[in-house]
Amino acid sequence: MADRPLGPGDRAPDFALPDGVGEGTLRLAEHLRRGPVLLAMLRGLYCPFCRRHISQLRPTCETLRGAGVAILGVVVGSTARVRQYFAHFPPCFPIAAAPDRAVHRAYGLPQVDRTPEFLHETEHVAGEVLREDGIRVPPGESADAVFMKADGFSLTAEDEAEWRRPLQWVGYFLIGRDGLVRWASVEARIVALPAIDELLALV
Repeated sequence: MADRPLGPGDRAPDFALPDGVGEGTLRLAEHLRRGPVLLAMLRGLYCPFCRRHISQLRPTCETLRGAGVAILGVVVGSTARVRQYFAHFPPCFPIAAAPDRAVHRAYGLPQVDRTPEFLHETEHVAGEVLREDGIRVPPGESADAVFMKADGFSLTAEDEAEWRRPLQWVGYFLIGRDGLVRWASVEARIVALPAIDELLALV
């Protein structure tokens, strides 16, 4: 467990987790043998911002793949639940199912309580996303609740249990073939990636 988020110069901890899209196991070391990796550490599937972000990464995924950089994702969830979801919404990159937050802790990603201020900001951000997507919030409903189910998503008991835990921060780690972190972004919310040429210049 890292006592701070990992950053440039730190060695990326290896991991072996169940493939959340297909069968078998995904191991960071195996991907690094083929080239640099952009590791996306996300929350559980309950997070609509994470689900939307995964779907929006397709152009980035294809561009990086063409430059020899792979994207590898990690989401918190049981193997069965993660595979169930991605069977209906296949991503453009491999995503591992983490049964707990151990790998997130190994990379130093914090978890925090959802304060009233954070929840208020989440409502605002969800409203902005819905307006961008042309989705109307009915009177009497919260934007966050509408955003949660806008893609047809239905919470399971597992999803609800993960949502009730402290908020898991998310992070991106650009890792060179030597296993060292070249660039990192760790935030409470999903943020946009830097320009592709900026990332490629680091590997």
